[in-house]
Amino acid sequence: MVALLGNPNCGKTALFNRLTGARQKVANYAGVTIERKEGSFSSPAGRAFRVLDLPGAYSLSAHTPDEAITRDVVAGVRAGERSPDVIVCVVDATNLRLNLRLVLEIKRLGLPMVLALNMVDVAAKRGIVIDADKLATELGMTVVETVAVQGGGEKSLLRALDEMWPALTTTAATARPLSAIDAVSVEDTQREVRRILSIVSNDAGDRGNLTEKIDNVVLHPLLGPLILTVLMFLVFQAVFSWANAPMDLIKNSVDGLGQWLTTQMADGVLRSLLVEGILGGVGSVLVFLPQILILFFFILILEDCGYLPRAAFLLDRLMGGVGLSGRAFIPLLSSFACAIPGIMAARTIQNPRDRLVTIMIAPLMTCSARLPIYALIIAAFIPERQLAGFVSLQGLVLFVLYFAGIAAAMAVAYFMKRTMGGSHQQPLMLELPAYHWPHLRNLALGLWERAKIFLSRVGTIILTLMVLLWFLSSFPGAPEGASHPAIYYSLAGMLGRGLEVVFAPIGFNWQICIALVPGLAAREVAVGALGTVYALSQTGEALATSLQPIIAASWALPTALSLLAWYVFAPQCMSTLSVVKRETNGWRYPLLMAGYMFGLAYAASFITYRVALLFAGA
Repeated sequence: MVALLGNPNCGKTALFNRLTGARQKVANYAGVTIERKEGSFSSPAGRAFRVLDLPGAYSLSAHTPDEAITRDVVAGVRAGERSPDVIVCVVDATNLRLNLRLVLEIKRLGLPMVLALNMVDVAAKRGIVIDADKLATELGMTVVETVAVQGGGEKSLLRALDEMWPALTTTAATARPLSAIDAVSVEDTQREVRRILSIVSNDAGDRGNLTEKIDNVVLHPLLGPLILTVLMFLVFQAVFSWANAPMDLIKNSVDGLGQWLTTQMADGVLRSLLVEGILGGVGSVLVFLPQILILFFFILILEDCGYLPRAAFLLDRLMGGVGLSGRAFIPLLSSFACAIPGIMAARTIQNPRDRLVTIMIAPLMTCSARLPIYALIIAAFIPERQLAGFVSLQGLVLFVLYFAGIAAAMAVAYFMKRTMGGSHQQPLMLELPAYHWPHLRNLALGLWERAKIFLSRVGTIILTLMVLLWFLSSFPGAPEGASHPAIYYSLAGMLGRGLEVVFAPIGFNWQICIALVPGLAAREVAVGALGTVYALSQTGEALATSLQPIIAASWALPTALSLLAWYVFAPQCMSTLSVVKRETNGWRYPLLMAGYMFGLAYAASFITYRVALLFAGA
């Protein structure tokens, strides 16, 4: 068992990818949401190794959950984890002053170690000279030079591991005392780092790099936010526009398969389960996959090239006004497409409290699934009128709905940050790595990992929920001579009539309540559910065209406005709650999310309905 350890941005994960390729397994450490990445590889001598990519850490004196995981695994005291046989400490050759502190701390544990002097090619280009042999002598361990982003850049490390094999197989891995980490003060450690550097390194010829020149523009007080706005606009547009074609392809493929099953199977419970339950459930999951991949495509590029930490830096002051970190911006932005990728993108936030608050407010961003409901109700009740000669009233109402979600998210974040450990904003400390071109291999592996995580963690839960909702909407069937649609007599229909007692104060009738039940699977399902309730046979655009005049005649304007307010806040998406459950490793936070969002939705709808009634009465 080899453990890869190093500071963030030292190329550790690139070396892990180089060693393991696609032979990787990603999971969460037990009881936490921090990812555990393990792979395997064979050395030139044919020896088999397992390799664990530990979370990046600056010190074993842990200040973050990531560093605590790394410390416990290295020391062999992490429950369910065996102590590694050898530590490969990866350091950035251009930044040894920062990286060597961690190396010296690990050395005190007395574990077998190899130092991988990574990015030696970048150091050479900058004119930084490092004597690897002297460094090995000073540290008392094997030192190898690696270039993780180049093919063959890991060969020296593989040779070193082969040479260490006899010693590793005769010495059992055991727990190490953590007291050894704090045996020497930070000041003494840094003093030792400076002494070693004075012997092994010469940076007098350091010619610098383009990073500082680029940052003079990218981090400029005026140009920086403008550049960030343009980039985020492009990402925002791409998540919508680029995903349309593959999403349509997936949807059409699922629909085609459903139609084929419909023609090949006799009408009955089994066909209904396969087509409407199982196939419909899988399709509702798969249709999100293009958005997931496009989002993480940009996130991985921005992260790999070194820009993502700078975006967090630029936005930290703005987000800090409501107690959020600048790192929360991209997950919240992506939630406008779908809260699921937004919640998953919150993994880039290191502080656990900031990450949790971001997850809890992400569903308040107006996702694309709300648009069918918004478009239906706005078209039915808001006249096509121009304000000031150029502002569309319908468009203005849609903008207000979007803005209401953003404002609510900021207000909830402000409240939560002051009830989850005080109102003090935690300072943002991060390292700004040097810019470099993204590496296609790392990008491809990252996207492959995200696709597997999404499908394995979300797909099974969604499938179960969809089958359950199919059952509720299908049984018991309509009796002979029934005067209402079949859903009226189903369990969902009975539930809808029961819910009418609760929702009558905000203007919802039993038909709307029934539509809310299957709409729990996905918000846009409510449009089709309303069509079923009102006994419409059309689908797609014809459904929307036929449904508008019927609801316009059946509902009062206060009811329509109340339903719009409801959909701004209500967590009408079980898949989102399922992802929150997975990301937080429990039901506490998804239940808390559902509770506060339902409370907000009911309060907003009640106020909207009552105020609208007053104006209607006037």
